[in-house]
Amino acid sequence: MSGLLRICTAGSVDDGKSTLIGRLLYDSRAVYEDQLHSVKVASRNRTAGPIDFSLFTDGLKAEREQGITIDVAYRYFATARRKFILADTPGHEQYTRNMATGASTADVAVLLVDARHGVRVQSKRHARIARLLGITDFVVAVNKMDLVDFDRGVFETISDDFAELLPDAQLHPIPISALHGDNVIASSDRTPWFTEPSLLEYLETVEVDHNLAAKPFRFPVQLVLRPTHDFRGYAGQILSGTIAPGDTVTAWPSGRTTRVTRIVTWDGDLEIAHSPMSVTLVVEDDIDISRGDVLALGDPHVSRGFEAEIVWMDERPLDPARVYLLKQTTRTVTAEIDRRFLLNQIASAHVTTSRPLIFDRYGDNRATGSFILIDPATNFTAGAGMIVNAAGEQVATATQPSAAERLARLARTAATDADAVAAVRRALEELLK
Repeated sequence: MSGLLRICTAGSVDDGKSTLIGRLLYDSRAVYEDQLHSVKVASRNRTAGPIDFSLFTDGLKAEREQGITIDVAYRYFATARRKFILADTPGHEQYTRNMATGASTADVAVLLVDARHGVRVQSKRHARIARLLGITDFVVAVNKMDLVDFDRGVFETISDDFAELLPDAQLHPIPISALHGDNVIASSDRTPWFTEPSLLEYLETVEVDHNLAAKPFRFPVQLVLRPTHDFRGYAGQILSGTIAPGDTVTAWPSGRTTRVTRIVTWDGDLEIAHSPMSVTLVVEDDIDISRGDVLALGDPHVSRGFEAEIVWMDERPLDPARVYLLKQTTRTVTAEIDRRFLLNQIASAHVTTSRPLIFDRYGDNRATGSFILIDPATNFTAGAGMIVNAAGEQVATATQPSAAERLARLARTAATDADAVAAVRRALEELLK
């Protein structure tokens, strides 16, 4: 079981997302005395009792005045079994882009539904966004059950609606009352028919896949280091997989293969490195590698065109006639999108880039399958995308250095002419065997 779990809330406005997180923090004793005092003083919604739990996350003045969530609020807490990062996201349609931001790094989404209203349009929109962003584990929190007398039929109807909406996801429905704490920390006596774990019990035990080291090796080059004339290293962060000296990697988009000879860090060379470590790799062959290239094991997609799901975040609509900047890992290129998007719209589109990108499908690797779109006139992050599939053929294939290139490399790296002759002679003998 992973020691850290990232959670986001999702759902329509006024379904009780902030109240639920506030109750969870309060009942798990993750609130400091000064925070509790501040919230008690600020509480104005007396229907919520002496404490308005939503104020533990709704900290902006506009949020407290309107009683809504506008920005994403992050809260950190821990129990004896696990550490958590909670992202409380807004429910209003106009803040859909904020919800997508909060869900982009989450492992589990808590979908709240007001038991009185059932699944609404924004509930469906948030569920779709969370699923598009790669979340597979969902808590269906049917809130305000106290207002429907803890009716089991209401709970089961809403649970079935979400099962149809997210047929390929893992769902854990829970009947709760965030206001009164039913099934939030512990099981409630008012739902004797519900025998599954409470919300906190589920979050403490749910298994999520954090094993990026088991995925194929991906290393976008961030910087080429040349501190001396005899050292060339490629610095960056390992997004997934592991690497060790002696491993053969391919530099994309050129498709040239080479062997890793050293893994260099400030504290010395390593025998093995894995995601998410930042290291400098030294390779055997003198091939052209620059910022934005990717060293990889296996074959990623290398293409100038792909299909993607895009979330548009700019008030200025996306214009298919305009060229945008697209940033994916460490590579930034110009791109064209084949359809118009409006603020908060989510839809599929075909993206064409000026230079090839090296990527995986978002479902296979979040780090290499995601990108952002930037308006070149304002430098505003206008949209975010998840790559669904490549379009067209790959523009390169892996190639070994030619025999002539290997011989030239041996000659250049030899200390003396005699060493160069001997090295070339040995290499020729191996080639002619």
